[in-house]
Order: sequence, then C-alpha cells, then structure tokens
Amino acid sequence: MELPQTQFEALERLGTLAEPTTIPELASLLDSDQSPVAAACAALSEPGYVSIRETEYEEFSLGKDARPFIAAPLPERVLIGVLAARGGSCALTEVPDHCDLNAGQVGQSLRWLQQRGWGRKEKDMLVLSDAGRAAADTTEPDERLIQALAADRVARADELAREGVPVDAARKLLAKRKGFLKIKQRTDRRVAITDAGKALLTKGVHGRRTVTQLSPEMLADGTWRDVDIQPYDVTLAAKKLYPGKEHPFQRTLERVRRVFLEMGFEEIASPWVESAFWDFDALFQPQDHPARDMQDTFYIAKPQRCRLPDEALVERTRATHETGGDTGSTGWRYAWSRERARKPVLRTHTTAATIRALARHPGKQAGKYFVIGPVFRRETVDYKHLPVFHQVDGIIVDPKASLSTLLGTLGAFYRKMGFPKVRFRPSFFPYTEPSAEVLLWLENRGEWVEMGGSGVFRPEVTLPLGVTDRVLAWGLGLERLAMMIHDLKSIGELYFATMPWLREAPLCR
Repeated sequence: MELPQTQFEALERLGTLAEPTTIPELASLLDSDQSPVAAACAALSEPGYVSIRETEYEEFSLGKDARPFIAAPLPERVLIGVLAARGGSCALTEVPDHCDLNAGQVGQSLRWLQQRGWGRKEKDMLVLSDAGRAAADTTEPDERLIQALAADRVARADELAREGVPVDAARKLLAKRKGFLKIKQRTDRRVAITDAGKALLTKGVHGRRTVTQLSPEMLADGTWRDVDIQPYDVTLAAKKLYPGKEHPFQRTLERVRRVFLEMGFEEIASPWVESAFWDFDALFQPQDHPARDMQDTFYIAKPQRCRLPDEALVERTRATHETGGDTGSTGWRYAWSRERARKPVLRTHTTAATIRALARHPGKQAGKYFVIGPVFRRETVDYKHLPVFHQVDGIIVDPKASLSTLLGTLGAFYRKMGFPKVRFRPSFFPYTEPSAEVLLWLENRGEWVEMGGSGVFRPEVTLPLGVTDRVLAWGLGLERLAMMIHDLKSIGELYFATMPWLREAPLCR
C-alpha cells in the first residue's frame, strides 16, 4: 500500500512514540513545517490510522499598557509606600512631593487604591488602611503575573499555575485595567497512532512523494514516474483580494454605452449648459410650460444670454410655436420670445443633444444616435431622486421606422442589460406623439418600475430642423437602472457607497 510521503513519514514516526505528541513536536521530529504535517495527520485520521485529541486552553501575554510596570511598581503601590513612610496618612496635595507621580496621576491612582481596599480618602487627607499595611510587604497576584510575563513571554494558564502564579486572582484584578492583559483562546491538538495504524505499518506500507510541479530534472531522469502531482482543491477557502476596479455606477454607464454601440448606434455629445432654445423651444415646449419655471429648472446667471442658431432655424421655430408654421399644426398660439429662448440653463434632459444632432444633419437619411450624460432638475431629494442624475437619450432616423421599431429596440436594449420583461404604457410628452412610458419587471420585488419615456417626434419638432423622415426618440434614467442591477433600495447607496459594498460589488451579473 502506498501513502503520500508526508503521511507515511508521520505515521511511521508516530509508531515509534509511546505517548501522544503535539503537531509542532511531530513537525520538529520530521524536520518539516507544521502545515503539511497537520494536513497529513488530518488525512490519516479519516480512515482511523491516527487519533487527534483537541484541548482548548488560554494563552496569556502582556498588553502594551502593562509593560511600563515590569520595572516599576503599580501607581497604587507607590501611594501605599508614601502613606507608610508618612505614618499612615498624607494630604492629597502633598503626595506628589514624596513620589514621582504628578497630581493627575495621583487622582487616577486613588481609584485603584480604594478598589483594592488599601486606603481611603478622608476630606483632603489620604489614609492607609490595614489591608494596605499588610500589602506593603507582599507581592499581589496581578504583580506576580506581570513579572511572570516579562520579556514578551507568552504562556499558558496551566504553565503559569505550575510556576506558582495565582492565575485566576491575577486575571480578575487585571481585567479591570484595560490594555494590561491579552488572553487568546488556543487549541492543543495531540496526535497518536491507533491500532489500525499499527496494523497498517505491520502489513507493510511505503510512501510516494507528492510534488506541486514537475521539474526539468525529473523529466530528464524519469523520476516523474515515482511521484504524484499534488491535487489542487478549488473549494478551499482562500484570502479575499480586492483589486482596483471602477465604481459600480460607472461600470453601469459603460455597459449601457457598450450595448448601444453593439446595436449599431453612434454616440454624440452636447454641453451641460444649454440655451433654453435647444433645451425647450426646439422640442416644441411652450415658453409658459411649468417645467420652464425656476422651481423646476436651474437657470445660469453668467452668461446672461446664449447665442441662437442660424436665423432661418430660429424663424421656423418661432412660426411653429405661434401658428404651427409649415407643419400642419395650429401651434401654441402665443407670442414667442427670443429673449426667453436665449436664457442659459443647466440641461434638463439629454434630448437636447439628439436635437442638435438632427439640426447638424438636415435631410440625412437613416441614422441612429445616442448620448449618455448628467442632467439637472430642481428635484426634492428622496430615496430615488436627486437634483443631478444621468440619462441615456437616443433617436432613430428612418423613413420606414414605426412605433413597433421603437418598442422592439428598447426591448432589445433592456434584455441585453439583463431584464427580459419589458412593458410599455401609453403616455403624453409635449414633443412626441404617440408616446409611451417604459417599464421593467423586477422579479425580486414583484413589481413593474417605470424607467423613462419614448415616442415618435412630432412634426413640430422635426420639420423646423429640416428633417422629413420619421424620428423615434427616448430618454431613460440610469440611476434607477443601476439601483436595480445592484439591488439597492436608495439612490444614496449608489453615490455615498461604503467600502465593503464597493469591494464586494460583483464585476458582472
């Protein structure tokens, strides 16, 4: 019969010992490290060739606060020395004159003196008790333990007891002093060969060397035939590593970007500070719409005005708002103001970027564009709203595009993001008709969650830009999507994340 070499050597050595031995002692006898010897003994114990007996014990060592008192007396002992020398009493204010303790240290030491019953305070006097007189010529258990653990010694309780140290009494006294005594729970493992192990040695068994890798020499001389390759147990616990990685929300943004690029879209960008013209007017949003009030939108003080685009586009937009222009609409029937259109705002949606893209390519046939970025609204902060959040806006320009194209595109996007159940609900937006809200089904919550809006741009939006093809559009919130991907209950968890969550957040689903 063959055993791995370390197991064979451990069993053979245990067969020569009359008494059980510890793992460290056995490792020393085998001139080996403790870890492989412990593993070998554990493996031999499974078939019953060796027995392992575990005993719990306590290990004592000094804390950093006790080290100064290895060579110096405890402060309460200094006090009884002063009181004994002064005839049994001394004024509190005079104690520092007769020892190395300052007034603050005397005040702190007084508590320990009284707890031990060595003295008491009577008005402004410190008086030595009978117990204090008796203690003056003795060494107390805590003091004996401190001396026994000097020189960074680490000792077991039974070892100290054999040396005459009253461990229990010393432990009780030092437990009141934080940082004086360190106690660790340890396990003593003693291993011995069993009758089955002795029988195995009698029958005849030899060792077969186990290696972790083959060397060139072993391949050259053929000794690789006489060794076993150490198996690697992938189920064993390993040290957790936390490599540097992007924030989970940033990874979500990059994932959204990658999905749209894979679907054949072209990424575009626009400034964070927009004119009201591109943010509202070009989208056929009337200038008296509540969303344009200061309680909903952040207006910029400097600069006071933005430049408008070319005059022809501005004039077509004005006519569309006032009378409908050449769009076939009746418009909003009010006097459109250039000054209101010039006001700079922090963009309230990324749709302004897609409108700019349409204006740059009037008459262009077929195209797909998307933009990802922050937007700004005067929202009330709660568990799912912030005044700054992120959107992904997209458009499809195609003369043959239809509402089913839009719904199919958004459904494919969310399926790629890991959400197979997508639903659409009719809705209203000033610049799309028909319009639909996008909802996702959350299995873990058992509910539908609204993610954003979508629809077909109205002619009042596209015709003033010179675009005659049908344009499908959408704007989707990304914080809510990230919260669903990472199973967060509050948007604050996404932005004010703790290190444990950042470390444990998986890199992929």
